[in-house]
Amino acid sequence: MTLPDKMNAYVLHRHGDMDAMSFHTDWPVPAIGADDVLIRVGACGLNNTDVNTRSGWYSKAVTDATSGDGYETVDAEDPSWGGAPLAFPRIQGADAVGTVVAVGANGDSALHGKRVILDCWQRDWDDPMNRDKTGYFGSERDGGFAEYTTADRRNVAVIESDLTDAELATFSCSYSTAEGMLSRAAVTAEDVVLVTGASGGVGSALIQLAKRRGATVVGLASEAKHAAMVELGADALLPRAPDDLRGALRAAIGRDSVTVVADIVGGSAFPATIDVLARGGRYTCSGAIAGPMVQLDLRTLYLRDLTFTGSTVVAPHIFTDLVGYIERGEVRPLLAATYKLADLAVAQQAFIDKAHVGNIVVTP
Repeated sequence: MTLPDKMNAYVLHRHGDMDAMSFHTDWPVPAIGADDVLIRVGACGLNNTDVNTRSGWYSKAVTDATSGDGYETVDAEDPSWGGAPLAFPRIQGADAVGTVVAVGANGDSALHGKRVILDCWQRDWDDPMNRDKTGYFGSERDGGFAEYTTADRRNVAVIESDLTDAELATFSCSYSTAEGMLSRAAVTAEDVVLVTGASGGVGSALIQLAKRRGATVVGLASEAKHAAMVELGADALLPRAPDDLRGALRAAIGRDSVTVVADIVGGSAFPATIDVLARGGRYTCSGAIAGPMVQLDLRTLYLRDLTFTGSTVVAPHIFTDLVGYIERGEVRPLLAATYKLADLAVAQQAFIDKAHVGNIVVTP
C-alpha cells in the first residue's frame, strides 16, 4: 500500500488546560526506524497518565487531587511521570491497538498486516530490567492519538482475539498497571483484597485480575455504579468511602480486615483503608487521584508489620502474560464509550468527570 505523508493527530504542545493540545489534519506520518514497526491505529484508550502529564500534576509543586485543569505553578524539572521534562510537541496515548503497515530493516516481515497491541513500557532492550532506562509510550515517545504511530518491534504483540480494536484498547495500560500492583503485593488465593476506585479502568482491572488469582475481592465505588460492576466478579461492592469501613466489611464478607489494599485513590480516605489492613498486610499503590498528600500513623505501619509498595514500571513478563489472559478470555474488556479522535478533548473531559465505568477509547 502507498502510505500518506500526512495524518490526523491530536498533539500536546505544552503543559496546561485542554487548550494545551490541538487537533491537526496535516501532521507528518512518523518515520520508521530500523527496529520499528509503523502501525495504522485502530483505537487508543485514555488513561490518567494522559491527563496528569498534560496538566503537569506529576510535579511535586502540585499537591491537589487530579482535576484535569492546568496548574499555576509547575516545576520545570519534574512535570511528567518519570520526573523529567517532556519534549514538545508530543502525541500522547499509551493504549494503542492497530495494524502493522510497515516494518523496519531489523524487523520480521511476517508482522506486516498483523493486528497488534502495544506494550506501554518502552525499554532499553540491551538492559530491559533497568527501570531507570524505561520510558512510556505517549510520553517519552509519540503515542497513539493519531492515525499512525511507530513502536519498537519488541514492544508489540500480535493479538488473536474476536474483540474489536476499541475493546482491545481498554487493556494495556490499566490491566498491566493492575497486574503489576498485584504482582508486587504477591496476591494469592489466600488473600482478601480491597480495591479503591473500583469502577475505573485500573480498579475494574484489579477486580478481574485479583479474582483470576483466586482472591476474595471487595471493591469501593460510587453506589450509582455498582449495577454496572456486578459482572466483574467482586465478592462485595461497598460505597466509595463508607463511614465505618470495618463495619461495612464485616457485614459484606464476615470479617473486618483485609490482607491487601490495592489503592489508586489516596486522599482523605487513605487512613481508613490502611486501618483495615490485618497484621502482616500489604498495601500497593499506583495512583492518587483523590490527592497525593495523605496522613499515615507510623505506629499502624510498624506495629502491624505492614508492607508498602509503589508500582509503576512493571516487569516485562506482565505484558506477555496479559496478552495470554486476553486471548484465553480470562479477562473481559469494560468499554464505557468510544469517541472520534477529533473529539479527544470531549472524551478526556468525560474521563475526568468519571461518570463512566471502565475505559474510554478514541478511534481515528
